[in-house]
Amino acid sequence: MSWLPEDFVHPLHEPLAEGFHLRPIRATDTGIDYPAVMGSRERLFEIFGPAWGWPAATMTEEADRADLARHEREAEAHQSFNYALLNEAETELFGCVYIDPPERTGADAEVSWWVVDARVGTELEAALDAFVPRWIAERWPFERPRLIGRDLSWAEWIALPKPE
Repeated sequence: MSWLPEDFVHPLHEPLAEGFHLRPIRATDTGIDYPAVMGSRERLFEIFGPAWGWPAATMTEEADRADLARHEREAEAHQSFNYALLNEAETELFGCVYIDPPERTGADAEVSWWVVDARVGTELEAALDAFVPRWIAERWPFERPRLIGRDLSWAEWIALPKPE
């Protein structure tokens, strides 16, 4: 059984703050994703490293492209979703939102997100922080989504049992 209803259609474009939107990430976004990730790598590794080992200090642009291609395929297959936070012209990536099937018990989806270092503490980060929980509740078919890094820390999430 899939973690999503068969007839579910995932959002393809979600307006956020003025001049910004979310859309599923693509392999063709590597040119804007790679500098965003690597420019914020130390902070992102503090957040995601213990759970995912990402982003590695040695990550190459080619490895990022392969990762984004995997995310693109997974979204098309409704296995998981990675949404890019983009400016209107889609010339710069400012963060990502991940929507995944649960890896730990007690939830029907696991959601996390980040913004680039230059946007931490800004109105854009506040807009994303307010938007994501509302968007998940209103547009996604989950009853018990877990907002990792918000509802509980990453360390608490790692400590949760995995489904049998």
